[in-house]
Amino acid sequence: MVRLTSEHKALPYRGSMDFHHADQYQTWCHKKFIYYQTQVLNLLPDARVEHIGSSSIPGAISKGDLDIFVGVHRDDHQNAVLTLTSLGFREKLETLRTPELCMLESDSENIALQVVANDSKFEFFLVFRDKLCSDPTLVNQYNNLKKSCEGMSHNEYRNRKSIFIEQVLSQA
Repeated sequence: MVRLTSEHKALPYRGSMDFHHADQYQTWCHKKFIYYQTQVLNLLPDARVEHIGSSSIPGAISKGDLDIFVGVHRDDHQNAVLTLTSLGFREKLETLRTPELCMLESDSENIALQVVANDSKFEFFLVFRDKLCSDPTLVNQYNNLKKSCEGMSHNEYRNRKSIFIEQVLSQA
């Protein structure tokens, strides 16, 4: 969790769900994305590095965190995970971990890397982002869902959010 200062810097926060409007966090996230995109591509020149999550969706409210998709060849997945730890990331425990997906979190900032095997089912991060970016009604529904989760625990929030994501992804 983060609280954002007026300078849009992320500060650790541990508590119930608290959301921020796009103008409070998206500029900071975009700058950090550009920085980490460059860092990742220096280490993994063949990777696909894309901005995902709420901070990549115009008008979406968020906890103020940054999620980055790092797509790599399936055979390179484990080595990519190990390589990215040199940027100050560690494997996030208690999240889904497969040979095709590993979530890394920053040691110092509220930034996560979703390291994904290209052409795997975990490319849904990109599909979800693209669906919301192309449909302001979905963004509004997503924002309303998040507002209804303010004050909830992380687990309650994740469960509600997962249901919404599955519904969006199931739409043609």
